[in-house]
Order: sequence, then structure tokens, then C-alpha cells
Amino acid sequence: HGVLRLVIQLNGELVERADPHVGFLHRGTEKLIENRTYLKALPYFDRLDYVSMMTQEHAFCLAIEQLLKTTSYTSLYVQIRVLFDELTRILNHLLAISTHSLDVGNMSPVFWAFEERERIMEFYERVSGARMHAAFYRPNDIDWTGLNYQFFLDLALYTRDCFKSLTEIFAVLTTNKIWKSRLVNIGSLNVNDAFSYGITGPVLRSVGIKKDIRFLRSESYSHYWFLYMQGFLGKRGDRYDRFLIRMREMYESTHLIFQIINNLLTISDNLKTEKKTKNNFFSFFNFLYKQKSNKLNFQNKYNSMEKLITHFKLYSEGLKVPKGFTYKAVEAPKGEFGVSLISDGSNNPYRCKIRTPAYHHIQIMPRLVQGHLFADLVTVIGSQDIVFGDVDR
Repeated sequence: HGVLRLVIQLNGELVERADPHVGFLHRGTEKLIENRTYLKALPYFDRLDYVSMMTQEHAFCLAIEQLLKTTSYTSLYVQIRVLFDELTRILNHLLAISTHSLDVGNMSPVFWAFEERERIMEFYERVSGARMHAAFYRPNDIDWTGLNYQFFLDLALYTRDCFKSLTEIFAVLTTNKIWKSRLVNIGSLNVNDAFSYGITGPVLRSVGIKKDIRFLRSESYSHYWFLYMQGFLGKRGDRYDRFLIRMREMYESTHLIFQIINNLLTISDNLKTEKKTKNNFFSFFNFLYKQKSNKLNFQNKYNSMEKLITHFKLYSEGLKVPKGFTYKAVEAPKGEFGVSLISDGSNNPYRCKIRTPAYHHIQIMPRLVQGHLFADLVTVIGSQDIVFGDVDR
């Protein structure tokens, strides 16, 4: 896990005390963001938790949109965001579970998981040009360049195949006696500690607390409120519960992706811009193509120096956001990822504070490993799903 320094006090093979030291990776991300325009600050969010990139971009875009008072729940770009958020959730959980199983000594899930992760990163590359650090989302928009008929067709086929791979991983691990003996009743978390340390995500849900921002009536963001979803809870708060929750969340993500693709077909049925064709997909993507060509025509209107200067100033100086304060959070794969923004009316954020889930999870690790064997220490870290770009910022 990179720059984790863990000072451990042992009594034979038992861990009596563990003290995690963080801060070796710190780059001052929040201060760097405060010295950039809003759009130029967006790529910094890919570098925090570099396993779940687009969900973090989503939180930043939501905060900007809240200040601009342009929040949308049903727009086309919002539904595309949900689709990529769920792809990112699968991307994150596949890495978490496969490397966790490798820590325990089981190698086979790694091959299935990394094959599926490669295909997800290909979808990232097709829409943004980058396999990991996409910078794909925009305030009140996304980059439409890579979205076409073939992309969504390939995505539907991928989601079907991914379901098979998830079933193979699930079958191999849940029937493995060694896997269960290393996970059941190890690294258990209680409700009081979960609340005291600000734990969120699958780690919190493993103790039986149903907190998921996608479900909350007051906090639900993007298009989630209009989708059919199921939540999953554990009972013991141990590592086995966290594994089961992550597996079930991946199944649920494939279900949500299919719902979004079906929504796009429904949109294509309702389009009045052209006559209906035999294939709903074609009518929808003809609409997308028109939207894209309109943007190109719009850019071609800059055929005078004055218009070009105006365009250049908009993108170099950035968008001016009204004064105000906001906090917006998303349900990232690891837990609640939130962004606090204070705007002074200029084109740079006056203050930016990021709330990352792994920062809270690393602090509760000493409580989880106390009294367990030294060999269990590595798998406790694995079950918490910690990435240090998320901890140190």
C-alpha cells in the first residue's frame, strides 16, 4: 500500500498496538486546486483515489453546479455520469477483492478481475484518451467526443460478460474453506466505533447500518433516485461481510448500467427531431451525432479575431462562480467522498476541502487488528480497501 508506515507492538505473534503514520505522500492538493480555475482543478481529483477516478470528478462537478444553481437529475449527461460511476465501482471493487484474495494466498481471482478491469479502462480510454486519469466530466456537461453507437453496444456486451466473471470469482471464494477461515470473525467492527470514526461505505454497511447516499431522499444525487436499486448489509462487521457486500454491489452496478442503457432507448423513442427508425439505438445516436455536429458548427462560427479572443478568454480565465459555500458528496466505491467549496465570486475556488473515505478508515485500523495474529494484519488492511492517494491528498 505504498507509503503506509505502521509501527507495531507485538506480544509473540499477537498485535497489541498498531500506530499508522500518514503524510509521506502529501502534495497539498487542496491548495493546488485553490490556485487553479475550476476546470483546471478537475484533473486533481483523478489523482486522489486513483482506483475510482470518475466518482471523485463527479463530486467536484456537483459542488460547482450547486453554487451555479444548475443542478439536474434527469439530463442526458447526468445519466451518462451514473453509468460511468457504476463502471468505476466495479473497477474499484474488482481490484479490492482480487488483491485481498492474493494477500490471503488465493491467486485465481486476480486473473478474472484484471481482465475485466482492462476492459473497463478501455472504455475510459475511448471517451477521454486516458486509461485512468480521465478528466471526463465537466460542470453541467461531459465530453461527448467518444460516445457513439458502437460504444454503448460494446458496453452492453461487456456488462453481460462481466456478470459471468463476477459469478466465477464469487463461486471460487465463497466455497473456499481457507478463505472463510481467514476472514470470518476477523477484524470485526462495532457500531459505536463506526460512528465515532466517521466510517462510511461497505465498511459501515458491514455492521448493519444502512447508509448509502444514493438511497437517501435528502442527499440523493444525479439520476439514482429514478433507478431501481437494492442495498446490502452485513451483521458481524467482519472482513467476510465486507467481501460479500462488495461482491453484491458489483452485481447491482451491472444491473444499474443495464437500466441506464434502457433509459437511453426510451429517450430515443421520445425524440421528435427525426422520424422513427427500426432500431431505437440508431435514432438515439443520430441525435447524439447531431448534437456533436452542432457543437462543431458552433466552434466554426469563431471566424473573426474578436470571437476567437472571446472564446480564448473564457477557457483561459475560466468560469466565474457566484459567491457561496457548499458541500456535496457522492457514494464513492470506498465510502462518502465529499467536496466543500467556498466561492468568492472569482474564477478560482477560494477554499476547497476534500473529505475522503480512506482517511477515516486508516484511523480505525488499530482497533481492528488489536488482539489478532500478525498474519491477519495484512488482510485487515486489504479488507478496508485503502489507497494512499486518498489518505494523504
